Amino acid sequence: MRVRKRLLCPRQVRRVPPQFSWVDHRLIRDNRLEGCAPETWALYLFLVTVADVEGLSYYAERTLQQRLGLREDRLRTARSQLLRAGLIAYEAPLYQVLGLEPAGTRPPVKARPTSVDGTAVSIAEVLGALMGDAR
Repeated sequence: MRVRKRLLCPRQVRRVPPQFSWVDHRLIRDNRLEGCAPETWALYLFLVTVADVEGLSYYAERTLQQRLGLREDRLRTARSQLLRAGLIAYEAPLYQVLGLEPAGTRPPVKARPTSVDGTAVSIAEVLGALMGDAR
């Protein structure tokens, strides 16, 4: 059976607003967040929503934690998943939501590991965090 599409509420048709917030359908079609935690999806949606036309925003860590109801470690994990997926670039406090290039053509995203306060961290600390080392 084929579903015939029709507007259910013609008075409220969605339009791209002047502040330019939207979500690219390739996010789902290309499985860009497959296997990511729900917090990662929430952070991505938040960043897409607040970003300017170039994808830039600079919400503080504490504000993101409060808005998304996340602990510091969960926010860090969500950000790491978005970086690995090539969906954002991050250099504290600046986030950039990246364009969704076709799979296989994305340039690698260079992310400088930083601590919560934005200072550089050692490779040992990064590896320890990835391996679940609670130092």
